[in-house]
Amino acid sequence: MLERHSRKFHVLIAVAVLVVDRITKWMIATKLTMHDSIQVIPDFFRITHVENTGAAFGLFADSPSQWKIALLVLFSVVALVIVSALLWRNSHGMTSTGIGLSLILGGALGNLWDRLVHGRVVDFLLFYIGQYQWPAFNAADSAIVVGAGLLVIEILFSGAPAAERSTSQTEAHKLQGAP
Repeated sequence: MLERHSRKFHVLIAVAVLVVDRITKWMIATKLTMHDSIQVIPDFFRITHVENTGAAFGLFADSPSQWKIALLVLFSVVALVIVSALLWRNSHGMTSTGIGLSLILGGALGNLWDRLVHGRVVDFLLFYIGQYQWPAFNAADSAIVVGAGLLVIEILFSGAPAAERSTSQTEAHKLQGAP
């Protein structure tokens, strides 16, 4: 029962990310012309309409290869299958791993949608200090990064998974002769 509710919650997270991503990209594309900006925090953050034909942070954007979009879509589909499988296996409770995978799933779906429909991804969040700037990104990218961060934190700072702890404790009791 808990597993079924956890799966529903994980799907809800992924769908929420996808909806927020679609709405924000639509708003940017319809309200701002290409390269127009809205200053939010002077000398630090602005909303700027840019489009990325490459991978994350504009990698491969300048590649003239006719296979670029197809390869990026293929990579996204493979990643979605892997994340979905991991999420399905891990959905027996609400954990940071499940939430992280749900965020990654929703973000990957949002960016894949753009690639399939438009051949490019709308980016609009631009952080900078003086002449130094981080590549523009979007809500889907944010969800992917937060989800990956949750997975890294889980890996680095958690002990053994609950099933392993339970098995280890049972084995320790047997060795000690405890019932």
